[in-house]
Amino acid sequence: MVSPLTTQIDAGTLRPTIPLPMRMTTRNAVAVLVACAAVASGACKRKPQGPDVPALIADLKSEDPEKKGKASLALIGVGEPAGPALAGMLKSDNPAHRLTAASTLFGMGAKGRAAVPALADALSDPDREMRIAAAMALESIGPDAAAAVPALVTALKDKEGIVRQRVAIALGSIGPAAQAAIPALVEAGRWDPVRPAVDEAIAKIRAR
Repeated sequence: MVSPLTTQIDAGTLRPTIPLPMRMTTRNAVAVLVACAAVASGACKRKPQGPDVPALIADLKSEDPEKKGKASLALIGVGEPAGPALAGMLKSDNPAHRLTAASTLFGMGAKGRAAVPALADALSDPDREMRIAAAMALESIGPDAAAAVPALVTALKDKEGIVRQRVAIALGSIGPAAQAAIPALVEAGRWDPVRPAVDEAIAKIRAR
């Protein structure tokens, strides 16, 4: 960055390109130029601050749908650094907050991997919609959600068919890393009306 006090050298004489006080000596002028250059250099080196994740999480809990929607999109854009905060929000006592966190993690995809343990716990949430949202978020995370396979296997016995369906889809999305789930999927496919999802999941897990 060029300082507004840039000087010119003419015939061995250092002269400022802007007027200086009559009594300012060349040595003083040089000192001023050096100081300004140091300030400018420091400004250039300062890195812009990233998004304020805690503030965005606060907005995500807002009752204002517009503010909440903007915060969700912003957190999806932040990606991986927002994962731990969203995982914490999954533990909220407020069902709406838990559901919003899971929905945001769904939009984040694999960048939400830090929340896998919390999402696995959410598969046993008393709220059916939350269990569905947790399974969908794990599906979106994909192979990086392998740690949730045991919880997903347990959720294959959920009393709600839509939950079992989303769980089977999530296992298929995890792929070969969900190999341990095949026996449970086979068992579920023998009687479960969501058998098409089960068969597709098994095919994806066995794919190489």
